[in-house]
Formats: sequence, C-alpha cells, structure tokens
Amino acid sequence: MVDDLILSAVVGSRAYGLDTADSDTDRRGVFVAPTEDFWRLDKPVTHRDGPLPEQFSWEVERFCRLALEANPTVLECLWSPIVEVCTPEGQRLRDLRGAFLSRRAHRTFTGYADAQFRRLDPAAPKWKQAMHLIRLLLSGLHLVRHGDPLLQVGPYRDRLLAVRRGEVPWERVTAWRAELTAELAGARSVLPEQPDRRAVEEFLIDVRREHL
Repeated sequence: MVDDLILSAVVGSRAYGLDTADSDTDRRGVFVAPTEDFWRLDKPVTHRDGPLPEQFSWEVERFCRLALEANPTVLECLWSPIVEVCTPEGQRLRDLRGAFLSRRAHRTFTGYADAQFRRLDPAAPKWKQAMHLIRLLLSGLHLVRHGDPLLQVGPYRDRLLAVRRGEVPWERVTAWRAELTAELAGARSVLPEQPDRRAVEEFLIDVRREHL
C-alpha cells in the first residue's frame, strides 16, 4: 500500500458475500495529496489506479464531492465490512459517513442501475453485470429505508448467484428489477433532504491543515 492512503476497503463480490472461487479482489480507497500541491498551476490528480490489481482510489476532496452527490460506489466504499487500511483520518471519514447521505440516493441508485440495464443486450445478457445491478437496487432500497446501504446480501445470495449463472430467465430478471425500482421510488425514506455539507467541509479543512 502507498503511504498517502487514509482508507482502503474491499468492495465487489467479496464484500457483498457473492464471491466465487474465481472472484477478483476489488479495492477502493481514499488518498490525501499534499496541501502545497494545490498551490501550483498543475493540480494533483483526483483519482488513480493501483498499485494493486483491481485497486482504484480517489483524492479525498473528489471522494467527498462524489459522496455528497450520493454516488453509489463511493457510499458503499464507506460501509464496506472489509477494511484493509484505516488511518485516524480514514476512521474519521468513516465516522462521518452519515453526513453524506441525502434523498438524492433515490435517484442515483435507481438512475445508475437503469442506465446500465439499458446497455445490456437481452439476447445475450452479461449475467454477472445483471446480478450486480439487481444487488445495487437492493442496496439502494435498504439505504433509503434504514439509512445504510446493503452490503452483505444474506438471504438474496442464492437468487443473485442464480442470475449470475444465467439460470433465471431474462424476463424474470427484468421483472425483479421493475419491482425493486418501483419499491425504491415509493419507499418512505429515513434520509435527510440534504447532506451535512458543513460537517464534510470541516473534515476536509482539517485534513488539508494536517497535510501542510
């Protein structure tokens, strides 16, 4: 791992309880660029790949902006049950995760799943992707109802893995998707109307001061 990481967590199948013998280990994380680098004309990168396979990290400010926009991948990174790197700043970020939540999540989880489903070819679906899009809708529904995304799929595991293996007819997959989309649209939300931007900004300012 590189020294500027404050948080790195496993996401994807291994975090969701959907891993099989050939599953990759997908990692998502947060790093902090030196504050003085922002004084230059050429700004630090907002994200990067590696150094491990299937590893992707965001610079902390970019991560916070995406989380405030209810980006599903970023929010699930904050709730991952498998954390490999967590500095005191990373722990503070995880403790702050509720501040990022808002009812925007209704739109982002549904919108992302809908856009990706439209790209799938019903005649030859990518079953693994279809499984993950159904799982994303389950996660979003749990988030708006309970205030945290569903990571470990628990009782849905067998049904989701059947989708991945192509054992569920496409019509039943799309029916499940439609059912979840309707539930998400009509769910009574426990999420606030707006995220707590002030708390997030205070965190970001403190991080910048620490890295002067």
